[in-house]
Amino acid sequence: MSLPFPVTDAADPLAGAIDVREKLLANARALQEVLRSRIDEAEAVRSLPSETIADFERAGFWRMLQPKRFGGLEVHPNTFFDVQMTIAEACSSSAWVLGVVAVHAWQLALFDDKAQQEVWAESPGARVSSSYAPTGKVTRVEGGFEISGRWSFSSGCDHCDWVFLGGFAPVDEGPPDMRTFLVPRSDYVIDDNWHTIALKGTGSKDVVIEKAFVPEHRTHKMSDGFRCVSPGNALNEAPLYGIPFGQIFTRSVSTTSIGIARGALAFYKSVTATKVGAADGNRAAQDPTAQMACARAASAIDAAELVLHRNFDVMMDYAARGERIPVEQRVAWRWDSAQVVTHMASVVDELFTLCGARALFTNSPMHRFFCDVHGARAHYANRPDASGRNYGNLQLGGRTRDFFI
Repeated sequence: MSLPFPVTDAADPLAGAIDVREKLLANARALQEVLRSRIDEAEAVRSLPSETIADFERAGFWRMLQPKRFGGLEVHPNTFFDVQMTIAEACSSSAWVLGVVAVHAWQLALFDDKAQQEVWAESPGARVSSSYAPTGKVTRVEGGFEISGRWSFSSGCDHCDWVFLGGFAPVDEGPPDMRTFLVPRSDYVIDDNWHTIALKGTGSKDVVIEKAFVPEHRTHKMSDGFRCVSPGNALNEAPLYGIPFGQIFTRSVSTTSIGIARGALAFYKSVTATKVGAADGNRAAQDPTAQMACARAASAIDAAELVLHRNFDVMMDYAARGERIPVEQRVAWRWDSAQVVTHMASVVDELFTLCGARALFTNSPMHRFFCDVHGARAHYANRPDASGRNYGNLQLGGRTRDFFI
């Protein structure tokens, strides 16, 4: 696949006169057609084709949130999410894997430097998948921890060299010590069990471990990530790494839905603009129902993008000044993220219905958009009720009940 701006110099990726953001977005747009052509293959094998992974590497996508000291780009979060949305217009599964795998470079930058060196010093292009639900068993041993168990929904794991796994480190007293455990590919087995009706190409399979040792330096306390006091904060001082973990990760699993809605609207317009009713000969484009549906969809998508950009602009301003973000603001942003998929699903639902029976065929792009946006809605972080109650409770004088902010 030919890209307008391939990464050719690992020491200075995408360097040149044109802004890095514009280069990344140009690469994303250039990949859309080939990604569409690979959808059937991705869904058949239930994982992204290796060619897509390689294209994303040459486009600079995996390095967007990686520290510059390892050849990364350290882009503004809005650039990262704009690329994800652009990819999602063409292929939801590709955008989902891009979002959740590439964002892990950001979290790895918060780990102890020894862990960062182990992953990136010899292989700066190494990738990390994840499964954060604390479903495994964690035992404290000399020098670190022993972990065992099964973790589900590790998107893109077939193409990754490491995995982040969530777990509770044993404590004598006080609140649970939720941590992320960084484990190399040699220490786990992938259970090929991803058979789904949505996001079929994401390869979000189970990771299984039997008594793997994880040294202390390859763990990251979630509480440190939320308070922005992780070991890596002293090493990677760019404002990008001064934003709270709960804010950037949740957006990586909600933003794909905005791109899905964009793609659904573009497809609906392309079909409806020339469609003529078989029974009455009327042009579908002149139907007031179709016109209002397009207006509502465009407005909802625009609002979702504006809120996303505004929130990260403000967030990065706080980080650049070295100021702590008020918890009230963080709770509001968490609510903004959680409700995105619900709003975008409503957009896609209306367009899907108006497409008529043709949308029922499995090879219809609208069918895929419909299934995939509801697949995104199923993610734990995209449940609007919990975040909404937390936000409302805080406004009414209560205390925040959400740890993931």
